[in-house]
Amino acid sequence: MNTLIIGSGGREHAFARQIVQSKKSKSVFVAPGNAGTAQIATNLDDIDVDDFQAIEKAILQHNIQMLIIGPELPLVKGITDYIQNNDKLKHVKVIGPAQSAAQLEGSKAFAKEFMQRYAIPTASYQSFTKNTIEEGKRFLETLKPPYVLKADGLAAGKGVLIIDDLEEAQNEFKAMLLENKFGEASDTVVIEEFLSGIELSVFVLTDGINYKILPSAKDYKRIGVGDTGLNTGGMGAISPVPFVDNLLIKKIEERIVQPTLKGIQEEKMNYVGFIFLGLMISDAGDPYMIEYNVRMGDPESEVVLPRLKTDLLELFEAAADKQLDKISLEIDNKAAATIMLVSGGYPEEYEKGKVITQLDKVEGSIVYHAGTKLQNGEVVTNGGRVLAVTSLAETFQEAIKKSYQNVEIITFDRMYYRSDIGSDLL
Repeated sequence: MNTLIIGSGGREHAFARQIVQSKKSKSVFVAPGNAGTAQIATNLDDIDVDDFQAIEKAILQHNIQMLIIGPELPLVKGITDYIQNNDKLKHVKVIGPAQSAAQLEGSKAFAKEFMQRYAIPTASYQSFTKNTIEEGKRFLETLKPPYVLKADGLAAGKGVLIIDDLEEAQNEFKAMLLENKFGEASDTVVIEEFLSGIELSVFVLTDGINYKILPSAKDYKRIGVGDTGLNTGGMGAISPVPFVDNLLIKKIEERIVQPTLKGIQEEKMNYVGFIFLGLMISDAGDPYMIEYNVRMGDPESEVVLPRLKTDLLELFEAAADKQLDKISLEIDNKAAATIMLVSGGYPEEYEKGKVITQLDKVEGSIVYHAGTKLQNGEVVTNGGRVLAVTSLAETFQEAIKKSYQNVEIITFDRMYYRSDIGSDLL
């Protein structure tokens, strides 16, 4: 089977690494890919992730039978509908939901309304636009700090502000709406009640009817040690999460996974692919939904996918054929930990083009490329999040230790990483 993976990050490198090992895999292409995917697959580096006509041309040129959508942007823009409504492309199996379902990630307000309709436990909230700023400010006054402000649309994982001071929260709320702080993403702003507890990521692969719950993971969003500073796309992750037991998984399945699938079916959403459940686990051990993503997370992919023993291409094929109930999911008992290496200045301004050295000296870990490219025969930085160093071991403590040992080998100018990934779970 010829496969085309859309995206250029660590998640897409992780997909490619699993798929090239499949006995069903013939050729793997990645568009646009990065320096890591170039080592194991064929990069189509002149294709943007939301250039549907270029993707169509690549599918026909390379006889692609399966299309795997990594990032959210093409899903929210309707790539799945484009492929499935095109007579020349109807044979292609697509892993990624249709545009109507992708609104679960594309609009925070849509997602919250969906949660309410299907009685999925979540924080209380209200949505506001520039016409209802005064109402929003008054709603903030009814809440206890900290205050949670979310840009309604896609903001690359950075459209959430958590603020302790009421006046500051009101000012930021106004800036989001009036000054386009997050561009069009903040044309609508969702104000939410703050939920305390511990965050957890749970991934579900579904064919729209049947589902498989993948290994749990915990990622670390803030740039600074001790979960301080600005939100990022993710600074590291571990899997499995030590506090996740069978009782908690049962609660998540009954209270969140099953009602979500019920909603998808009742609203006749065409959904083949991943559902990311961003959860908050309360002190009482109850799960609450924070947000949906309609694709695998990053860097969670880099700790979840290496633990899959089941052939990923076979899983995808079963999902596309609506036969996910016919395949068993095997998981490696080992723990995985990944540490993200980022460009100095990220998540704000940073420079690209820094030469990365010592990658060939890494031993006993997987180096997933995220923001990299090949330039004059050298691997250079090409994004804010640059590399994810993943290790597998008997315990997550050992996996973390191994990843940090290899992180210290790699070098590029102004390289930064968090030194405390997993320390809150020790």
